[in-house]
Amino acid sequence: MTFLYIIASTVIISLASLVGICFISIKENTLQKILLGLVTFATGVLLGGAVLHLVPEAIELGANAPLWILAGILLFFILEKFLFWRHCHDGICKEHPVRYLNLIGDGVHNFIDGTIIAAAFIADVKLGMTTSIIALAHEIPQEIGDFGILVYGGFTKTKALLFNLLSALTCILGGILSYFFATRINNLTPILIALAAGNFLYMALVDLMPEFKKTPTAGGAFLQFSLLCAGILMMWFLKIAH
Repeated sequence: MTFLYIIASTVIISLASLVGICFISIKENTLQKILLGLVTFATGVLLGGAVLHLVPEAIELGANAPLWILAGILLFFILEKFLFWRHCHDGICKEHPVRYLNLIGDGVHNFIDGTIIAAAFIADVKLGMTTSIIALAHEIPQEIGDFGILVYGGFTKTKALLFNLLSALTCILGGILSYFFATRINNLTPILIALAAGNFLYMALVDLMPEFKKTPTAGGAFLQFSLLCAGILMMWFLKIAH
């Protein structure tokens, strides 16, 4: 029965990635107008998720967490520079590599969520349900931001929705593997959390925040700052609730 609870919870949380379907019917011109706002909010979610959630948890679980966080930043720098930029010419890309970094980081993060949910259900069903509700509340705003990042990075709305769902399915994989190989998976969890934190920080500070400089007006800058703070506050509120 515990296994069925784990599967049901991770499936529901994975389906939260489809929240981007709310934007499918929006006209392309209208979506482009709100896209930078979504990306700005997503940047706040990434920063808040990394600094308020992942970094403290990684440090608590592993003594070498700071080194793995730095390793994560360097790893995604290497991936971006030597793998995802390979089709760019003269520094110009129609499709920004941040979309791939987002999918990788989100996949790792969802996998971790799956392992945590499975561990909670194995310990106690009520604890598992509580953990699942918290994970779902955490996932919805992040998935909205992820959808915005993928579209901003060059995917069509439909493709962004599909790839976001595929990335979210790693939550189910994490739950299944944690159920059958709890000890081995749990030993890797601190490293995965630290690498995910490094990915979130790299994306937010290197790929996304420089884009904010394209807004020339003081009003636009204030709106961006407000959305950035809203994303951070959302993650802070979820930390307090947790």
